[in-house]
Amino acid sequence: MLASLLRRLPQPIHEVGATHKQPVIGQLSSHSWSRSNSDQETSELSLGTHSRYLLVSKPHPLRLQRSVAMVDVSKWPLFTLLSAQELASIRQACIFGASANEAIYITHDGEVYVLGLNCSNCLGTGDSQSTIVPKKLDSLTGKKLVSLSYGSGPHVLLVTEEGELYAWGHNGYSQLGNGTTNQGVSPILVTTNLQNKKVTEVACGSHHSLALTHEGEVFAWGYNNCGQVGSGSTANQPTPRKVSNCLQNKVMVSIACGQTSSMAVADNGEVYGWGYNGNGQLGLGNNGNQLTPCRLIALQGLCVLQIASGYAHSLALTDEGLLYAWGANTYGQLGTGNKSNQLSPVQVMTEKERIVEIAACHSTHTSAAKTQSGQVYMWGQCRGQPIVLPHLTHFSSTDDVFACFATPSVMWRLLSMEHDDFLTVAQSLKKEFDNPETSDLKFSVDGKYIHVHKAVLKIRCEHFRSMFQSHWNEDMKEVIEIDQFSYPVYRSFLEFLYTDSVDLPPEDAIGLLDLATSYCENRLKKLCQHIIKRGITVENAFSLLSAAIRYDAEDLEEFCFKFCVNHLTEVTQTAAFWQIDGNMLKEFICRASHCGAFKN
Repeated sequence: MLASLLRRLPQPIHEVGATHKQPVIGQLSSHSWSRSNSDQETSELSLGTHSRYLLVSKPHPLRLQRSVAMVDVSKWPLFTLLSAQELASIRQACIFGASANEAIYITHDGEVYVLGLNCSNCLGTGDSQSTIVPKKLDSLTGKKLVSLSYGSGPHVLLVTEEGELYAWGHNGYSQLGNGTTNQGVSPILVTTNLQNKKVTEVACGSHHSLALTHEGEVFAWGYNNCGQVGSGSTANQPTPRKVSNCLQNKVMVSIACGQTSSMAVADNGEVYGWGYNGNGQLGLGNNGNQLTPCRLIALQGLCVLQIASGYAHSLALTDEGLLYAWGANTYGQLGTGNKSNQLSPVQVMTEKERIVEIAACHSTHTSAAKTQSGQVYMWGQCRGQPIVLPHLTHFSSTDDVFACFATPSVMWRLLSMEHDDFLTVAQSLKKEFDNPETSDLKFSVDGKYIHVHKAVLKIRCEHFRSMFQSHWNEDMKEVIEIDQFSYPVYRSFLEFLYTDSVDLPPEDAIGLLDLATSYCENRLKKLCQHIIKRGITVENAFSLLSAAIRYDAEDLEEFCFKFCVNHLTEVTQTAAFWQIDGNMLKEFICRASHCGAFKN
């Protein structure tokens, strides 16, 4: 092979290394080859939960207001399995499970999908198979969700807009409410004692369940070893049972569950708790379990709007924006500055501005709150660290706290995404590229116009910032002619300034690499090199190598050279190889020879 290649070198031909000093790797001729180359808290069981950039809107638990925040759902690792198109289709979503390894989401078309580990059949797909590819739940397609919660098994409860209650997953304690302890492999409609009732909200503890109806009634069922069903006994409850006693004739407007405790808020702001109380999570001033609902007398005189239950602690938000906390505090989740449990509610964040939202879920020891100005605080167990005082974050949503710092990184509520009425700055810029209605400048390339905005170009590119100075002729023009680059290349360059992305085949990326070099756009240069590397083939390898040398792309040159050497026989049979000039061929042969490419 070497002999046949040498015959193509320019005349006079000298045997490599004969009368001329042989170029070596890193010392090649001036044609460019010139480089060297425990849980300590007492409770029953564990885990579960209650509760591109997307606008998230979540109804307040009392349905009095809506909280709005920007949330990037790809912060939850499981959603990185989805494509950009799939992410854009999501209207509602929830991440759950002992390790945050299960997900359910609903699209704008009303289709329901699940993916993940599928512990205890909690995906509801009819089998026990895990999946990293979303699977559709046909039985729920077209149903609008208003509430979703899950337990530790996990088991899942879901409420539709019509007030129907569906359940599936772990059922060892009858937490599905269907009267059996058989696993729920697919969604089942829960109807016992709920006929003619419109369910509006659900909450799951570890292995028990609560449902709130439109009339303000609370129903409970499932595991009841600590009285968390509120029936007056510790016998498990196989079907939904109305929680009465002191809730009788009360209109309840919100519910929440700890691991083995239950909480409810009345329409007058009173708070009631029942079930396990070993850490004081019921806020009654003692640590005795309660088999029926008891009112939190310590909050008398306050009107509570929102209640949130963690693993073994509780938070309450009043109508004056005051925050109270009580219960377990091993990880500082009460935010009191210490790790001492509190048997009664204590006010926290007293020096902060008005609180408008609180967040906790029964599978974690993490707490979060959002202030009126949009500041988000977190405390408790944060990535394994105990944070004993509320810590100001850079987040804009309490959901981000749970995505990035909770263990497991579950969602504390069902997220609702709205894509239609909001565009980020980046999305707005992308939308306006090549828009003749808003542009104030046109580039003419190969007889075609590209519509742009001077201000954007000046902000994004030093070349244009210099061009649009008063002493440059181009500053006064409405149309600028470009003749040194092709239309696809120049359009891609301008689009890059609006989007930070490039979509070109490798061959065109060579021209864009030339432009990036000319305009000193180093990031664009790296993107082009990346595109070329991904698109290299035997047919175009030598052309790409030549371009890398020509545009001084050192890393790309090394990559292309190694590819050519590794596929030397095939590369030397391509048209691109036989079209290169002799000097470059000579330098390639010298360098390849030193790499041992021609050894038999």
